[in-house]
Amino acid sequence: MSSPSPVDPADPAALILEARTRDLGGFSVRRALPSGERRLVGPFILFDHLGPAEFPPGHGIDVRPHPHIGLGTLTYLFAGEIVHRDSLGSHQTIRPGDVNWMLAGSGIVHSERTGDELRRRGGAVQGIQSWIALPTADEESAPTFTHHPAASIPHLTRPGARLDVVVGTAYGATSPVAVCSPTLYLAATLEAGTTLPLPDELPERALYVVEGSVLCGERRLAPGAMVVFRAGAATVRALAPSRLILIGGAPLDGERHITWNFVASTRERIERAKADWKAGRFATVPGDDREFIPLPEG
Repeated sequence: MSSPSPVDPADPAALILEARTRDLGGFSVRRALPSGERRLVGPFILFDHLGPAEFPPGHGIDVRPHPHIGLGTLTYLFAGEIVHRDSLGSHQTIRPGDVNWMLAGSGIVHSERTGDELRRRGGAVQGIQSWIALPTADEESAPTFTHHPAASIPHLTRPGARLDVVVGTAYGATSPVAVCSPTLYLAATLEAGTTLPLPDELPERALYVVEGSVLCGERRLAPGAMVVFRAGAATVRALAPSRLILIGGAPLDGERHITWNFVASTRERIERAKADWKAGRFATVPGDDREFIPLPEG
């Protein structure tokens, strides 16, 4: 259960969310967004923590082709690899530190699977996949896919901290990942005892604990916890070696609806996407077109 909002106005935390386990068909994720208490942080409308999982030889991830509209998917791994294919013809393996940015716009289909070699030998996988809802003006834009290798992502060091500026600008560095609205995504690894002041330029921010233990105000946060901050200054202190993800951004220009893999500013657009998928009107994925995830009933 999520903790109630604190009474102390000096507490930087507005809300604490606990990620819930979700089965995605053969493997599980811990989902922090959306939740009953908070649907979005800036443009982030879904935040899934994959793993850590250890696959034995012969096993792996098999997310069959499925559609998206009205959002961008951002995939960032800590361990392992995932092979991405989509209806644009993209075929890209993502590895730790890389960034896959897929802008669905008016519609795209993709699959995510463990590659042949990793499946043969088995191994670990862990990472974050998030969905970023698009501004109204970009909801019907042409779909695109961009891969950013780890070497292209700004890597910063501070005393006791290693930082990757995955999206946006922080600590004087700017990511090459081109999103559609003011957005921040920062990956941090902290040594025990390290205090990190967090960027506060954007109006909405949240911090997710991947590993370790951190102190935020008087609150001790364990893996799976997401703290949504009040506006203004905030710091965290690592009580143990810790891995964290900071997300944030500007609020969207209006309400967003989310149903299955679809995000839109109107329910009518989602209904049209559902009908299109059911009728087979989305494009197929070259090299992975023999199966798909059907539209959920109900």
